[in-house]
Amino acid sequence: MKERSMKKVLITGANKSIGFETARQLLKQGYFVYLGARDVAKGEEAVAKLRSESLENVEVLQIDVTNVESIAAARKQLDALDVLINNAGIPGGIPQTAIGTSTDVIREVFDTNFFGVINVTHAFIDLLKKADEPRIVNVTSGLGSLTLHSDPYSKFYHVKTAAYGPSKTALNAYTVVLAYELKDTAFKVNVIDPGYTATDFNHHSGPGSVEDAAKIIVKYATIGADGPNGKYFSNDVGEDGEECPW
Repeated sequence: MKERSMKKVLITGANKSIGFETARQLLKQGYFVYLGARDVAKGEEAVAKLRSESLENVEVLQIDVTNVESIAAARKQLDALDVLINNAGIPGGIPQTAIGTSTDVIREVFDTNFFGVINVTHAFIDLLKKADEPRIVNVTSGLGSLTLHSDPYSKFYHVKTAAYGPSKTALNAYTVVLAYELKDTAFKVNVIDPGYTATDFNHHSGPGSVEDAAKIIVKYATIGADGPNGKYFSNDVGEDGEECPW
């Protein structure tokens, strides 16, 4: 299956929730999906579920984004890649007050949400550079917007987190630099906030569906040559993933 002339996508943290639904939607669009998972058994369960839906072009790729050896081992298993979706993320414990949250917690969240994205991107960038239309989607959050956090009328204003939000703000900043560095190439690099979605991540408290969350990620993973680069789009802004203020 890997030798077919279909585009290949790696999605980290894809054995459940938004990552899993993103895999499903991309499979339906004819992509070959490397379903990234820390736990191979859970990844295999996810693959079996997709194959039960007659979505065959998928395989598990064991990858722990906080472990450079795991990332390197995953890289060795691929010989081509068109799209990288950095979806893996953790929230950290709640509440996260500025004074009460330990630096250990902040480092743990940044290790996955920020440094993990950078390490994975570094590892796979050589394969992406060989693709005709390489795409990178970094999954962020509306809680990463400093503009919205500074606006007393924003729905994000009173939702402050000392680890999670800042990790996504840092991710947004890194994406701006990465997109600029690749602006004269065929790359399209964007940060996408899938919105406040009901998942295990938030004990299923969000109002959004995983289907809609995955839809906006897929949209920017599959954009054409005239698509945006270095932008921030959010399902929590407007009705259809409008551009979000930094």
